[in-house]
Amino acid sequence: MGWDEFLFLLKGLQWTVALSGIAFIGGAVAGLLVALARTSGIRVLERLAAGYIAVFQGSPLLLQLFVVYYGLVLVGIKLDAWVAVAIGFTLHASAYLGEIWRGAIEAVPRGQTEAANALALRYRSRMKDIILPQAIRISLPATIGFLVQLIKGTSLAAIVGFTELARAGSIISNQIFQPLLVFGIVGALYFILCWPLSVYGTWLEQRFAAAAR
Repeated sequence: MGWDEFLFLLKGLQWTVALSGIAFIGGAVAGLLVALARTSGIRVLERLAAGYIAVFQGSPLLLQLFVVYYGLVLVGIKLDAWVAVAIGFTLHASAYLGEIWRGAIEAVPRGQTEAANALALRYRSRMKDIILPQAIRISLPATIGFLVQLIKGTSLAAIVGFTELARAGSIISNQIFQPLLVFGIVGALYFILCWPLSVYGTWLEQRFAAAAR
């Protein structure tokens, strides 16, 4: 296990971080729309959003990546592995974040909405200025927890040939025949990436719980 091999692992780590960041940001934007649809009070939108969430939460992430990368080829759409996994993880993240934020929006005390209605605030102002700021605060621990799961889940991107950290470890292991050493380093890199986020999420959860007493 030399310096070149370690740099290759760091390159894989770089792609893991990039994929996680793109999926989380894209999933956050789409997830917010899903959450708003789920809480809109419009039955058609609520059912469509609920169906969207059910599909992505009720099927394995690995299957979703297969459908995006291999399934679209059947209808004449050939995507690069990087684009395919970015789309797949973004869709996956949007469903989970949408449900997390839907719960957070509904957890905001009903009196806040009633007060906004009494002030004749429009829907956009009510959500932007009153409901969403409180909902984001409520959802932060769960959102960070999902981000940790998303980072670890990027290892599944190797199934379509995308070289992230786990696949980089597999490639190095096959070259130097030291799987325990290589995957020990891979595990340590995942830990370094995820542990601070887990600690921060736990701290936020404890802080909000203490504030609610």
